[in-house]
Amino acid sequence: MKATSIAKHEKSFFNTGRDTAGKEFILTPGTVPIQGSGLEMPYVKCRTKNGDTSFYVKEKHPKNQIVLHYTAGYLKGDVAALSRPNHRVSVPFIIARNGTILNMWSSAYWAYHLGSRAVGGNTSGGRRTIAIEMSNIGFLKRIGDNLVTVYNDKDVYCHISEPQFYTKLDTPFRGEHYFATHTAKQYKSLALLLRYLTAEYDIPSTFLPEDKRYGIVAEDELVNFRGITSHVNYRSSGKWDIGPAFDWDQIIRA
Repeated sequence: MKATSIAKHEKSFFNTGRDTAGKEFILTPGTVPIQGSGLEMPYVKCRTKNGDTSFYVKEKHPKNQIVLHYTAGYLKGDVAALSRPNHRVSVPFIIARNGTILNMWSSAYWAYHLGSRAVGGNTSGGRRTIAIEMSNIGFLKRIGDNLVTVYNDKDVYCHISEPQFYTKLDTPFRGEHYFATHTAKQYKSLALLLRYLTAEYDIPSTFLPEDKRYGIVAEDELVNFRGITSHVNYRSSGKWDIGPAFDWDQIIRA
């Protein structure tokens, strides 16, 4: 899908409440106060129309960490993949490119989101962390003057002359140079969501130092770290979310 078509794609989801698998959702806008700030966070409650809750686990566990991801997809497919019945690979929050924060289920519960090879274990990691997915196609491949997605060499995302849609790294990250950018609205919403979650669960607004932020972290250090991490800290390979193409400074300042 071209980057210029994503807005229409997302609008379709918010108009119909239907994902790529045909599942229907009830979308309910709301706001929630952010403790100690005087601010409110707008969000959209996203619940299956048929009442299915089998894609996450209704157990409450103490939380000590927030883990950032990107979906490697587009919103309708993101919602479909993260709400597969009985799959239990899900997250409580998805941030659309238009900045909408979708709340899929209570962040007090948990689901598998780190993967079977995750440092510290997928189950224990899922229980003690809160996952946020940002809707983003991920890394891109250059073919001629086009940047295409990993899914198909003919799936053109943008042209090399459209730098607003991608970031090129001087030094490749896990073998890749080109990454789809996140939108300004996503950064704004992510900052607000992080402020809400850190206050709600008494999680420090602390980030890993830059020399450890983009790679695997030792198990004892990572499991006991209280703050904000990303998927690449838990997986040594096969994942690129979220590396140096992301504007970490903007989020840390916020």
